[in-house]
Parts: sequence; C-alpha cells; structure tokens
Amino acid sequence: MIQKYLGLIALGIGVFGISHHYMTRFLDWLRFQSLGTRDYIVEKLAIMFIEIPPQRILLGLFLISFGLGSLVFLALLPNVLPGLLFGVVATVIGWKAPKPIVDWMYKKRVEKFVLQMVDALSLMSNGLKSGLSVIQSLGLVTQEMPDPIRQEFSLILSQNKLGVSVEEAFVNLTKRVLAEDVDMFVTAVNILKETGGNLAETFDTIVSTIRDRIKVENKITALTAQSVSQGVFIMFVPPALGVVFYLSDPDFMQPLFTTALGWVAIFIILMLEVVGIFVITRIIKIDV
Repeated sequence: MIQKYLGLIALGIGVFGISHHYMTRFLDWLRFQSLGTRDYIVEKLAIMFIEIPPQRILLGLFLISFGLGSLVFLALLPNVLPGLLFGVVATVIGWKAPKPIVDWMYKKRVEKFVLQMVDALSLMSNGLKSGLSVIQSLGLVTQEMPDPIRQEFSLILSQNKLGVSVEEAFVNLTKRVLAEDVDMFVTAVNILKETGGNLAETFDTIVSTIRDRIKVENKITALTAQSVSQGVFIMFVPPALGVVFYLSDPDFMQPLFTTALGWVAIFIILMLEVVGIFVITRIIKIDV
C-alpha cells in the first residue's frame, strides 16, 4: 500500500514537473498564435476600411473558439469522451475560422472593386478626353461611383493632398487591392505620366481586357456549376442515409450514438466529409 502511494506521488511530481517545464513554451506559443491572428485580422479589416479595436478582436477569438468548444462539450454531456473530442474540434475550428472568413470578405471586396473599374475607367477616360487631369478624373469617380472604389480613390486623393505623389499613391493602391487588373492600371498610369502617352486610349484598352476576362470567368463558372452541385449532393448523402436508417430502424443505429466506437466513427465520417469538400473545391477551382 505504501509503495502504491509513493508511486502515485512520484507520478504526480513527474507530471507537475513536465507541465511546469513546457507550460512557458505553450503559453508563448498560444500568445504568438493569438496576437498573430489578431494582428492579421485587424490589418485586413483596416484595409477594407473596417475599424475594430484589437482588444475586441482578441476577445472575440477566445469567445468563438473556447466558448464554442465549451458549449459543444456541455451539450454532449454525460458522454465525456465525445464531448472532449468534438469540443476540441469545435475549439480549433472556432480559432481558425475567422482568418478564412476575413480573407473571403477581402476577396469579395477585391472582386467588386475590379468590376467597378470597368465603369470607373470609362468615366476617367471620358474625363481625360474632355480636358481633365488624372486627379480631377479621380475626383469625378469618387463623386459618381459607390464603395469600395470610392473609398480607395478618395484615399488616393487624400494622400495626394497631404504631399504624397500621385505615383506613390497609386502604388499604395496596389498594396491594398491585390489584383492583376489593378497592377495593370497603376503601371499604365505611372508609365504614361512619365512618357506622355495617351491615358484615355490606355484606359479604354484596360476596360476591354477586364471585360473579356470577366466573360471568360463567367463561362468557367457556368461550366463548373454542375461539378459544384454534384459535390454538394455527395456531401449530403451520408447524413441523409443516416437519418433514413435511424427512422427506419432506431435500434440498429443506437450504438452509433451510445458507444465510444460509434462516436469515433461519426468523427471519422465528419473528417472525411471535410476532406472531400476541400478536394472538390480544389479540383473545380480554375484561375484565369
């Protein structure tokens, strides 16, 4: 009996020592992950003219991740094992989800900006043909066009009023809006301002190029729509079959929700679903 207690004490001391040794590294890693994710989200939102305090972003990250994981764990009690398993998964998903969501928001903003460039460059071309300067043409766009192109061009004008050259202000635009069409537009403006070329004709050429690319992208989207629908259908087949089997024979499906092996099977099925969705999206994704 004494040896048993001594063994337990030794085991406890060992676990405490290992935990104390690696706790600092774990906290440093957690701090790096949290601050890095927070700063990334704050920077992306600032580029999209969305101002949120960093402290609020960090608090939201912890609530979405650990809060969601705790809710999942409590919802699955008294099943401790599946509660821990799915709680950890929910925590990881809650922690990793904000970055892709912010990236998706930024991507949609860039796509909208590029679509608006067609009308904006046509407006600038007409302004240049009527005798306006590049700065005056930008002001015309800010008066007639909605966000986000109005926000971006207004920032260019504000930077120019503060002493930043037009060329540098346009280069800053390419850093905020990462798109090939924007790079082409800025490069054309900066080069032709130095060489004295015809900006109006160049803008018309860029507009034609953007329109042709959008037509190709829309055609590709139409051709891949069937693959997307097939992928969605395949994704919903396993849960739909599970519901049918449960309604037809509940006793047959009961072990899937009452045993540890059943919960592990559900977890594996969900992971395979996620992998399948990722593979299908990568296959049908075509860059133009």
